Amino acid sequence: MTVMPVNNGDWVAEVIESSTTEFTAECRELNGSPPFGALVRVCSSPWWIYGVVHHISTQSIEPYRRPMAFGKTEEELRQEQPQIYALLRTHFKALVVGYASEEQPNLIVQAVPPVPARLHTFVYACTTEEVAGFSEDLAFLRIVVNATRGLSDELLVAVCRHILLACDYRRDQLVRVGKELCRLLRDDYLRLTHLLRRIEAQAERVKNSSPT
Repeated sequence: MTVMPVNNGDWVAEVIESSTTEFTAECRELNGSPPFGALVRVCSSPWWIYGVVHHISTQSIEPYRRPMAFGKTEEELRQEQPQIYALLRTHFKALVVGYASEEQPNLIVQAVPPVPARLHTFVYACTTEEVAGFSEDLAFLRIVVNATRGLSDELLVAVCRHILLACDYRRDQLVRVGKELCRLLRDDYLRLTHLLRRIEAQAERVKNSSPT
């Protein structure tokens, strides 16, 4: 698997809660989370830990003080009451889907890592090249398929979208993703056909919107 992670200083979040199967990170900037389903990477020496974003939220840093509506635009509020935004934070949760050692960053194992990501380590959004390299093996889709969350299908569609975007929705990659889903969901025909139709529809929209 050919992935070479690079730390360019553009970290997007910091880990504030962690387990072997997922981690929670606080974003560097308000509303600055990677999109739902995106592949992210944590530098947690001696490991690189990979996850897919599955939950994004913004809330007050004061646990017993909820934000309230003001009936004004965000621009008006930033001008009149900028202190409001100093009290808000954006967080996201990521489902862990793989790891690699710092010594062999190209040798990615798509499984639960030996230890959780360390607290206060930085989270980076994976580049298009990293996503394409990571998805050379689609074994990690089983982790997403088996996620015991109500949005598991939505997450699966989003993850597949990011995989296909990384390779410009090439037909061979679309077929490969479809075959992997067929293998994983062969006992759930209705779920499989629903997912394949949504993924195919996304591919058609991208194809139709591309300049000829």
